[in-house]
Amino acid sequence: MASWSNGIKGWGIAALVAVSLITGCSANSGAQEEQAQTPVTENAASGDIASETNQETETRVVQDEFGDVTIPVHPQRIAGIYVEDYLKALDITPVVQWYNPMWGVQEYLDLDVPQFDTTGSIEALLQYDPDLIIVDGGADMEQYEMYSKVAPTYRLPEDILQDSNQILTTIADVVGKPDKGREVVAAYEAKIADAKAKLQEAVGGETVAVVRLNISDNTLALFGIKNRFTGFIYSELGLTPHPLVSKMEEYQEILSEEAIPELDADHIIVFPSNGDWASPENKEALKVLDSKLWKSLPAVKNNQLYMMERSYWQSGAITANSMKIDDLLQKMTP
Repeated sequence: MASWSNGIKGWGIAALVAVSLITGCSANSGAQEEQAQTPVTENAASGDIASETNQETETRVVQDEFGDVTIPVHPQRIAGIYVEDYLKALDITPVVQWYNPMWGVQEYLDLDVPQFDTTGSIEALLQYDPDLIIVDGGADMEQYEMYSKVAPTYRLPEDILQDSNQILTTIADVVGKPDKGREVVAAYEAKIADAKAKLQEAVGGETVAVVRLNISDNTLALFGIKNRFTGFIYSELGLTPHPLVSKMEEYQEILSEEAIPELDADHIIVFPSNGDWASPENKEALKVLDSKLWKSLPAVKNNQLYMMERSYWQSGAITANSMKIDDLLQKMTP
């Protein structure tokens, strides 16, 4: 899996016609087409939002990636497609959890809610009657419009998608919990500061690399410093990237067999792309980690190879990042 944020593709005309029959739920203003390229302002993240009251539900207008959208002031039934992590951090249980047959679900969230298959029809969302849908960068304008026919839909601004703190505070404002958002961010930043100090004391300038074992084709993907899932361990926790990592412009690159000996990092973090380390379907791919080249690496020989759990190491959200910090402190500090 290259990213959690792949959008929903391939909805049929019949599904679009079906959802088009639903009236009164569109989240977009009448001028949405003209506003599709409107630059995002800071208002959505700062809470500087106009409010109004209609006859049935109190609503307000916010600006998302595609323009102005009218949403409930106090949403009660929220679907957060790819952003359930942030809702859970805000003590909100979403009405569904996204699911993909290839990747499964983000098990680390431990949500006891129905699953929404993002490869299927959007009609599946109708039965859960959301009053607000929040989507991340995986939703393009076409998909956004289809979601908006089910319920008012907020699409996260593109320019905050690499910053879990900004995503958290933006979602907190959108769902009417700005104070809770600030509380969560403050606790997270304190945890970052504490972990950074402990890791610096324990490993100093020793180099670190993050690798994913791709189960589908038995390859190794090296994650770069800009990777949305793991880049924060360098930029925020202060760990030193291995030279192969620090030179990368891409989010990830496949390591050729010839390049494996060059990965002489002091510490290597690895996790599978699917399932877990005990999954029967992963046995063939695990042979990669049993090769002579891999076993010759310093991190492997020095017992500084850390085999991590997949689902939260393949998420850049705030709860997942907090769990990664716990892993690093457990593995890398006395």
